[in-house]
Amino acid sequence: AVFTMWESVGEVVMASDASEATSSAGDLKLQFAPFSSALEAGFWHQLTQKKLNDYRLDESPKCIKGYYYNGDPVGLPTRLTLEFSAFDVDGPTPAHCCPAVGTLYNTNTLDAFKTTDKKALLEKEAKEIWEAIQSGAALKDPSHLCRFILLTFADLKKYHFYYWFCFPALCFPEGIKIVQQPTVLEQVFSAKQIAALQEAYDGLCIKRGITAVPYFLMKHTNDAVQMALIEDWDTFFTDTKKVTVGVYDPCTLSQHPGWPLRNLLVLLANQWGSKLGTVELLCFRDRTLQGRRSIQHSVILQVKLPELRKNSVCPKSVGWEKNPKGAMGPRMVNLSECMDPKRLAESSVDLNLKLMRWRLVPSLDLDKVVNTKCLLLGAGTLGCNVARTLMGWGVRHITFVDNAKISYSNPVRQPLYEFEDCLGGGKSKATAAVDRLTKIFPGVNAEGYNMSIPMPGHPVNFSQATLSQAQRDVEQLEKLISEHDVVFLLMDTRESRWLPTVIAASKRKLVVNAALGFDTFVVMRHGLKKTLVTTSAPLVPGSSLFSNIPGHKLGCYFCNDVVAPGDSTRDRTLDQQCTVSRPGLAMIAGALAVEMMVSILQHSEGGYAVASSSDDRMNEPPTSLGLVPHQIRGFLSRFDNVLPASLAFDKCTACSPIVLDHYEREGFNFLSKVFNSSHSFLEDLTGLTLLHQETQAAEVNHIPSNTSAQTSTHTEPFCTKRL
Repeated sequence: AVFTMWESVGEVVMASDASEATSSAGDLKLQFAPFSSALEAGFWHQLTQKKLNDYRLDESPKCIKGYYYNGDPVGLPTRLTLEFSAFDVDGPTPAHCCPAVGTLYNTNTLDAFKTTDKKALLEKEAKEIWEAIQSGAALKDPSHLCRFILLTFADLKKYHFYYWFCFPALCFPEGIKIVQQPTVLEQVFSAKQIAALQEAYDGLCIKRGITAVPYFLMKHTNDAVQMALIEDWDTFFTDTKKVTVGVYDPCTLSQHPGWPLRNLLVLLANQWGSKLGTVELLCFRDRTLQGRRSIQHSVILQVKLPELRKNSVCPKSVGWEKNPKGAMGPRMVNLSECMDPKRLAESSVDLNLKLMRWRLVPSLDLDKVVNTKCLLLGAGTLGCNVARTLMGWGVRHITFVDNAKISYSNPVRQPLYEFEDCLGGGKSKATAAVDRLTKIFPGVNAEGYNMSIPMPGHPVNFSQATLSQAQRDVEQLEKLISEHDVVFLLMDTRESRWLPTVIAASKRKLVVNAALGFDTFVVMRHGLKKTLVTTSAPLVPGSSLFSNIPGHKLGCYFCNDVVAPGDSTRDRTLDQQCTVSRPGLAMIAGALAVEMMVSILQHSEGGYAVASSSDDRMNEPPTSLGLVPHQIRGFLSRFDNVLPASLAFDKCTACSPIVLDHYEREGFNFLSKVFNSSHSFLEDLTGLTLLHQETQAAEVNHIPSNTSAQTSTHTEPFCTKRL
């Protein structure tokens, strides 16, 4: 669709300058049909993309290109068209069209659009046209004669586009006198001459390698027609008593030429006005009627040009387009209902993000964030909040894994669900979360898997069917982790995080972990392994034991534990089985988990980045978004958090070399032993059992002689409960 508002044909004719409006009826003054702006929807879409990606806050003038066509049927106005290709100035022009080069002034605010000095813009452009005429540049490149100005403001929130066109034209102080009234070509030329004229014009186009020549010179006899370019005037015309000048005329009115002729006449008057008597003008119009080409409706007339002295001041200029009411003023087009709602949503999401780069974070690499594929293990309170924050960052690919159904207690704390989702036993969380994300933003690529994650301490060998299902779940989880870039661990229990931790460590995937207590939380990234064997490379120079730790030496969620994961829900009361947290905690932890991921992605080393600690808060941040910590441990009761960093534990039950080696060599056979055995299996394998024995022996050896030989067998992990 072409979004343009045209005046009726009876209103488009304008005198050659304002003084002619008061001329007497006896004066025959040449009048012109001004351009009407015709902007296709594709132009506004391209302007939107340019504003977001390239221009941003830049208001400097930009070069654009439009075109006009001379084959329109009677009744259509003289159109200057801009489409999606307007920003490719060096690109091709549509066949049988003449290009028009213009200047775009795109403002940042509506006030700036309103207060821009339109008179100054017109005078500046008119002066450049006049200088091109005076210097002779317009003779060699006639595109100087048909220029335009486009002043715009794009409201990208509402998709309202405000614009005002100007087609600068230089004016003769006393106008242009018509010697012979305009006449249709077929009334003046014979059929033989018309055919010769058409052949001569086509030959000139072929010579120039284009399909339309905007201005040309012509000599004609009863039998032949000759044509040349404007720059060949002195060699083409040996007798200036009979001079014919042609213009590729987009006007459809039989008594008036179009706007492109105006500045050409100024050029002729400036260069040869003193030598010319009258000038014959051919308004060349090339129309197709009933499948046949026709130029018979072209118009020919004669005018007397006044003399314009060289090196004189720039003549007065006109050119700002009238609005649909016929008054001097801008226009507005509302595309909010015409554009694809999905593309509108996508552009709006991009707008919020790209605004950050305009002033606040110019170096922000949004592509790294938007193109990151995120796997969310857990679609509960944490999973819902993480998903919403990921969408806020423009992440397009989100996958959920969860085996639970939505219960009546969920919707108030889990923002992707509603009351209706709880009815009939409840919908699957994974699939319901996908449905809601798609409703929120149709551009998201979301998937959901209703599946269980096998866990240590939860046996799978009760039957062959159970064992087979566990194996399928493991294979599916391995496949999902391989296909994604970042894995979020957002489950309820400690042991459910073990298997994805092992798989992700083996596949060198970035893991972001979030876990909640009542009023405390931990958000952390797992160390991103480089090799299966722990190296003894020294830490960064000047570092202490728990600072400046490189990413491949950082610990995982289980590295602070001295016991293997087991069934944490057995023999527990309801409040111990459920994550009982202050309602705002999940939102805080979920948001921080995503923000940590984004900060990691902005670091040149990604997951291998050195961990920032609390001591680094006063130092220069390593990324444009700030620090890249290993852990964020929050204490809501104190409204405080700390940024500890810890080394990987060589006896870790999840990421230690011996565990990864057994997993990669034995696969599911090794995993099934972990699932079906008590926590002692992993502790024996990693050496934790021996560590416990040595610790107890050391405690016994240090008991004073006058005290009872009671030893502590406390083996709670460093992080109590789910921390």
